[in-house]
Amino acid sequence: MNSSPPPRSGGRLADWLGLIRFSHTLFALPFAALATVMAIATPLPSGQAVDLRIRDLVGILICMVAARSAAMAFNRLVDHKIDAENPRTKGRHIPAGILSRQSVLWFTVGCGVAFVASTALFLPNWIPLAASVPVLLFLLGYSLAKRFTSAAHLWLGIALSLSPLCAWVAIRGPASLDPLSDLVAPLLLAASVAAWVTGFDIIYACQDQAFDAAAGLHSVPSRFGVAGAFRIAAASHGVMLIVLALLPGLAPDVGFSWLYWIAWVCIAGLVVRQHTLVRPNDLNRVNEAFFHANVAISVLLLVAGSIDCLWL
Repeated sequence: MNSSPPPRSGGRLADWLGLIRFSHTLFALPFAALATVMAIATPLPSGQAVDLRIRDLVGILICMVAARSAAMAFNRLVDHKIDAENPRTKGRHIPAGILSRQSVLWFTVGCGVAFVASTALFLPNWIPLAASVPVLLFLLGYSLAKRFTSAAHLWLGIALSLSPLCAWVAIRGPASLDPLSDLVAPLLLAASVAAWVTGFDIIYACQDQAFDAAAGLHSVPSRFGVAGAFRIAAASHGVMLIVLALLPGLAPDVGFSWLYWIAWVCIAGLVVRQHTLVRPNDLNRVNEAFFHANVAISVLLLVAGSIDCLWL
């Protein structure tokens, strides 16, 4: 017998912020912000400076928040039955009756429409508007991935890695595609984000290894076990550090120098710290490793990278 209260059609602001895990924007948004700074500081292939408009910055912020909110809400919507069966997630907003499926559906649609509409702020740069629907569909597709592939973690990593690449193209316009070598810097930053997110999402998914295996859901922990998942996560984080180390040399026009390298050493230490906070037989500090260390990594890279390419 289901004893949960009937779902509310509305909800407090705190409920909606909790639904989309708004606090986790703190480790997603800084990478888009860093790519924006890099795009502004790096001369165009023609040698001209970037023509910065305030509405472009507003557009990036709205796009980031709206796209992430749509993706998170869609995830909670399509997973509500799975969440209700999982002891760890049965207290989430839809299975707990805090928010109704209908209200979350409309919220998802509204955020999706806001994302697509906000790309018009970049006009006459047509690329963000043309790419908005395919990008949104890819972001939403992550929520279905674990039903058919253990690469769902990589899908999430690529989804979040689109933010620095999209921010770069939004700021620099069609000039960023001619020549394509102009995309080296954001592609390297995006690759590091993809590897970073893939690694920590694998660690996070270790909490549900037994449930996923029993429910027939695909994940790295359910396929390779928790110990194997930790090794794969460590390899992903190693790739992240290697790509970040290659960025200054392969994209010299960005202007990263000594401060970036200090930040890189600190980030490497934080990554190692993440892997000492949790172990295959002790997942009690997963949330600390997942949230606090990741916020520190993203904010540190944003601050050091911005100062380095703008003023040093």
